[in-house]
Amino acid sequence: MKKSNLLKTIALASLLVPTMLLNAQSKLDKEVLMTIGNEKITVKEFTDVYYKNNLKSEVIEKKSVDDYLDLFVNFRMKVMEAEAQKLDTSAKFHKELAGYRKQLAKPFMSSDDISDELLQEAYERSLKDIRASHILIRCDKHALPSDTLKAYNKAIEVRNKAIKGQDFGDLAVRYSDDPSAKDSPATQDMPARKGNRGDLGYFTVFNMVYPFETGAYNTKEGEISMPVRSDFGYHVIKVQSVTEAMGTVQAAHIFLQLPFDASEEDVAATKQKANNIYDELMAQNGKNWNEAVTQYSDDRGTVSRGGALSSFTVSRIVPEFIEVCKSLKENEIAKPVRTMYGYHIIKLLNKTGIGSFEKERKSLSERIEKDMRSKKSEEMVLKQIRKEYKFKANDKNIEAFMATIDSTILNAAYKPSDKADMNAVLFTIDGKPTKAKEFSDYITQKQMPQKYVTPGTYAYQLYESFSNEKMMDYADANLENKYPEFKAMVQEYKDGILLFDLMDREVWTKAVKDTTGLKEYHERNAGKYMWNDRVLATVITVARAESLPKVKNLIEAGTPLDSLRSAISRDSINFAYVRKGFYQKGDNQYVDQTEWKEGVMNEIPSTVDQSTVIVCIREVHKPEPKTLKEAKGLVTSDYQLELEEKWMEVLHKKYPVKVDEKVLEKVRNLYK
Repeated sequence: MKKSNLLKTIALASLLVPTMLLNAQSKLDKEVLMTIGNEKITVKEFTDVYYKNNLKSEVIEKKSVDDYLDLFVNFRMKVMEAEAQKLDTSAKFHKELAGYRKQLAKPFMSSDDISDELLQEAYERSLKDIRASHILIRCDKHALPSDTLKAYNKAIEVRNKAIKGQDFGDLAVRYSDDPSAKDSPATQDMPARKGNRGDLGYFTVFNMVYPFETGAYNTKEGEISMPVRSDFGYHVIKVQSVTEAMGTVQAAHIFLQLPFDASEEDVAATKQKANNIYDELMAQNGKNWNEAVTQYSDDRGTVSRGGALSSFTVSRIVPEFIEVCKSLKENEIAKPVRTMYGYHIIKLLNKTGIGSFEKERKSLSERIEKDMRSKKSEEMVLKQIRKEYKFKANDKNIEAFMATIDSTILNAAYKPSDKADMNAVLFTIDGKPTKAKEFSDYITQKQMPQKYVTPGTYAYQLYESFSNEKMMDYADANLENKYPEFKAMVQEYKDGILLFDLMDREVWTKAVKDTTGLKEYHERNAGKYMWNDRVLATVITVARAESLPKVKNLIEAGTPLDSLRSAISRDSINFAYVRKGFYQKGDNQYVDQTEWKEGVMNEIPSTVDQSTVIVCIREVHKPEPKTLKEAKGLVTSDYQLELEEKWMEVLHKKYPVKVDEKVLEKVRNLYK
């Protein structure tokens, strides 16, 4: 049994009951319902779990209080035994629980308002495809203010040239620091490549870094943006078109390749060839598409698939190809189109648009979580946390410590200065001090070689990361105190992990490894694992009519059925297939149509094609026990149940149960 499945299906969890429960129950909450061993169980501990799994949840069968009481007792016993065996002290357990806790904490460490805003923004952007060009003026994200200003002014200068009418592509070739804008000559490792003149083709949400994406979506079609800052520098963006989202597309093509430096004569000849192929296809309404792909396409990797490419979105293929796909209907074939690679004759196979917001919500949430835009939510949460936990910086001590940091930090060679006061308090969180020594250790661990920044700038960047991490860690450590429901969820997962590990040790793996016990259990219970009436039969499927007489001749000539497959191969009889096996009723329709009598041969022709099935009954078997090998899966499962039952008897003796019947009756009355 997989642990992930177990944790999803743990029925005994401890989530708090909402305040809407009857007031009558709240009066009972602190009363002791039962003791298990030395552990006292209050009414609340039991009713929380009962409510969640029998009233709040969608369950197949709602259980009575008494039925659930037995399940609860057994569950608590197992968890107590796991703790008694110290399974909760292992490094493996703590690592696994920490991983689950980290995942559970995410919703509590994000801003719902920002998350909803980002979701809506991402969905609205996903409904549009943009084609844009850009000119990049490179600037390191940690550049000095003077260098940043210099890059910004250059971007403004280039933008002004474009606004005044200079060709944007020409400007990209001349000024852009994006190497893809310019032509690249051939090298030993790479063929020559034609530059894109700044044209990025089509893209949609998540295809570009978030600042660039935002700049593009906030620029109207045909307009040129103000410089947009990203980690790469400043981008001047020209939006060429904004169209309805194409979604996911599958298309096929016949591809005629052209080299980068093709002559005009080569281009004209290839274009004419593409047009001739297209005319030939149209003359037969595209019925000979696969033949044309095989005969003409230079994309040999797709020939066996009828020219079909893998499914793609707008950002995965050149814009000329995308524009054709946007205009086509399903199974329509377009006239040849030229791209930087050559000519393509494109056939649209299918197109899947963007679903509703609710349908796309989960996918968008997962992508936002991995995208840099999630920092907006983190920043909002951090602001709230700083206020809630009374973060207070000591600017004087921070400045004094920063003054002791020299240029060695830029080479990742920082060492604390003798002049630094390591006991100086840099900030407090809820009144608790964080001293310079902690920050100094953080620098030593995190420092990396830097360019373009001063020691002070880099030191303050590290300080910001350090103080943010300290704040987030403090908030995370207090989640259980702040959110009772989170505390309950973590406890649920803790109990689930312990339960799995204990059951694996005492039941599941034990049953698999105990081969002697498994064999003995099978022998004691052989009558539970029986075959029904069955036959040993050979089933021969003959797919072509011309092969049937040859196969029948082999059988009638006395060819042993076990040798029939090799005889068919030896005589080069095509389209005949032989299977041998045991069959019960319902296993094979042709065997079911045959009389179950040894030596019977039945010939069953198909009603829809030329095939015929021949069934030869070789042995008839009455009901008989399955061997351990044949029934091992069922036997192992049943043996595990027996082991668990015996083990629970031991636990009930080790942890005696005493239920207060008067309190239990009050609980019963709550759920009548």
